[in-house]
Amino acid sequence: MSPVKFGVIGCGHIGKRHASMVQLNEECELIAVCDIADKNSLGLENVNAPFYSSAEEMMANEPSIEVVSICTPNGLHVEQGNLCLDYNKHVVIEKPMGLSKANCEELISNSLKVSKNVFCVMQNRYSPPSAWLKEMVSDGHLGEIYNVEVNCYWNRDDRYYFKDGKKHPWKGSLALDGGTLYTQFSHFVDLMYWVFGDVTNLQGKFNSFNHEHSTEFEDTGVVSFDFVNGGMGCLNYSTAVWDTNLESSITVIAEHGSVKVGGQYMNEVEYCHVKDYEFTALPPSNPANDYGHYKGSANNHPFVFENVVDVLKGRKPITTNALEGLKVVDIIERIYALR
Repeated sequence: MSPVKFGVIGCGHIGKRHASMVQLNEECELIAVCDIADKNSLGLENVNAPFYSSAEEMMANEPSIEVVSICTPNGLHVEQGNLCLDYNKHVVIEKPMGLSKANCEELISNSLKVSKNVFCVMQNRYSPPSAWLKEMVSDGHLGEIYNVEVNCYWNRDDRYYFKDGKKHPWKGSLALDGGTLYTQFSHFVDLMYWVFGDVTNLQGKFNSFNHEHSTEFEDTGVVSFDFVNGGMGCLNYSTAVWDTNLESSITVIAEHGSVKVGGQYMNEVEYCHVKDYEFTALPPSNPANDYGHYKGSANNHPFVFENVVDVLKGRKPITTNALEGLKVVDIIERIYALR
């Protein structure tokens, strides 16, 4: 069968990673990439595809593209997703899907009109500890869920929000970044929703301890809620951690035992004591994405593109569908309504 043909919008860290993943997959072909920045400033030496200065130009000149990866600032995701759907293309959207539930609903509606898939990148679902936690809950090993604590403590200081003494053009802005939960921690909101379901009865406190000069939103939040499926929980998060990331973790207190998935990137099982259950070692997690002075979530992007190919060739269902991507945005939007 012929390879699936991709285009990439946005050639920053994540865009170049998407381009690389396409080029490394023998069932994919990279047709073109685009970015508004000057090509010579982007470090595209390893990207073997034509370069365009706008998404419109790429879409108009490369009709063979079947799937477009959107790797631009968060506030542009829905607008550019709709552009790709206008050209009758499938869409892969980096997290978050958008910055409002209403905009995401519009994108989903447009995708249904042209019968195209919207793939939402939530690659942490592929980490072995995440899949194990999902199985522990879904298969009933833990019994009734009592309490879930999600902790996300990372460092995002001036090294992230400034470059060469100048403020980053979109990081830290409400319009294009959206907030800490959208940019840094939406993966972990997704894992919480994927494993435990929707939340209700939200309460929250927020503060900006050391980012007032660099962002238009909080750096720290404490949020409590009830799960619709039963049990209660809290989400504690901060990007005010000094110097380096501290942890990302989910601790579960349940009827038949307690577990904790932790590490800097929720990449290891730190505790498991469950009735009539013997834990066995999991396959190792992939290392975190390394961006120099800061690190992000696990490098599971190859699995994302394998899933795209599998779906389009009719072999497997979508791993993270558009409605799940929308639900993550909906939860974050409801949290931010408390600010």
